[in-house]
Amino acid sequence: MTNQPKGADVSAAVTSEQVEQVVRTSLESFGAEPEAINREAKLADLDIDSLDLAELSQIVEEQYGVNLTSSDVKAIVTVGDAVDMIVERA
Repeated sequence: MTNQPKGADVSAAVTSEQVEQVVRTSLESFGAEPEAINREAKLADLDIDSLDLAELSQIVEEQYGVNLTSSDVKAIVTVGDAVDMIVERA
């Protein structure tokens, strides 16, 4: 038995607001200015680099069981892209 719910149970529990908060907190911990973080903000403009995105991928996998591949990460341009992709897959 596992301690984490799988499948539909996780999907039903994950909201866009929850994911956005996790992403926001992570980006702030990577050095992004809190007032600059919004759905339209480009990660490059927030000085978020590939190592930061790799760490965000690990956080997302731990929190929501969502595995973001390197091609997924390359497709993420804005904060909103990241949030939407995580919510869609959670």
